[in-house]
Amino acid sequence: MRWVETAGGYAVTLDGTRVLCRNAAGRTLKQVPAKLRDDAEVVRLRQLSEWLERHERECRAQVDTWLVRSLPVPARLIAEVWPDAAWQGALRDLVVAPVGADGGADAERAGFLRDADPGRGLGIVDLDGDSVRLDAEQVLFPHPVLLDDLDDLREFAAELGVEQGLDQLFREVWPRPETVDDAALEWRAYADAKFAELRHATARAMAHGYRVRGGYAVCSLTEEGRALEAAFWLGDEYPESETYTGALEWRAAGGRRVPLGEVGPVAWSEGVRMAALVHAGRVPKNEFDESDEDGAGER
Repeated sequence: MRWVETAGGYAVTLDGTRVLCRNAAGRTLKQVPAKLRDDAEVVRLRQLSEWLERHERECRAQVDTWLVRSLPVPARLIAEVWPDAAWQGALRDLVVAPVGADGGADAERAGFLRDADPGRGLGIVDLDGDSVRLDAEQVLFPHPVLLDDLDDLREFAAELGVEQGLDQLFREVWPRPETVDDAALEWRAYADAKFAELRHATARAMAHGYRVRGGYAVCSLTEEGRALEAAFWLGDEYPESETYTGALEWRAAGGRRVPLGEVGPVAWSEGVRMAALVHAGRVPKNEFDESDEDGAGER
């Protein structure tokens, strides 16, 4: 943005989401002087900054929803929002693939998203390192647990200098352990974690973007067109009361608990990820064994 003149010979501008100020001599100051705090131009720029930060969070949240819920996205929509820096920051360098005939990602035509144009389609760097255009009408941003050779992809991304604004390739993933009882209705790898106060557990869940409802941290999911939610028990006593976490479960529409054998790889990974993030804030025990207690084999 250009510099905007304000009182006392000062000028202000917006650098990203930060308000900058320079004095009459043209020197940029470390912070906006207190006497300009209520200046109309400073207030206007601060309000704009707050809106931009909120817009950026909303864009990231929407793209995260596309990723976690395996939702097909019109390529034209991506092209329309691409000029917006907030959208581009969330989308650029994500692995993108056309929707295949089976409704899943066509992995053979996948690549890192580098450009989007309404007339020319999506520009990608494919997995051979070539710059090509996708002419697909709809695309998917595959969840990393669905990507074959994930470690190789991560290495290739590092070679390309890929910097994803949203965790995709380097998102924590938890493949289903082979020892899972398919008929069981809950997973207890993260149960019995102590929190000095229930509000510590709920605050940690909400800080990572999860809702808390009825004593559970909840993550809404969609896999193969079926709506699910993962629910991790935190407790339902007073906010200041001591609590211990319980089991992780998955529910279908209507609240029916889903047998673990029916939970797909994305829903499993994201549910366990939620439980692990909350569990990490527990009260530590000296005798606690920190070695991969969940047995889930994080990649």
